[in-house]
Amino acid sequence: MPDGGRYWFPAQRHGWGLPITWQGWGVFVAFVGLIVGGAVLEPTRRSVVGFVVYVVVLGILFTGVCWWKGEPTRWRWGDE
Repeated sequence: MPDGGRYWFPAQRHGWGLPITWQGWGVFVAFVGLIVGGAVLEPTRRSVVGFVVYVVVLGILFTGVCWWKGEPTRWRWGDE
């Protein structure tokens, strides 16, 4: 890792796994909490498209954090 820190998300066969540090768990819980909170506070019956856009944006941000703070992924060709 460039800053000498520990990875928050380990590389798995396909993408990243569950967090391995408290920071990773904090980001993961915040991500899930924002999705659940958005579903509760912004009922989907009012704007399904708005909720889908909200979830997609959160997913892109979460993927960006995983890319930034996660272990680099690589093509595994069936090993592991």
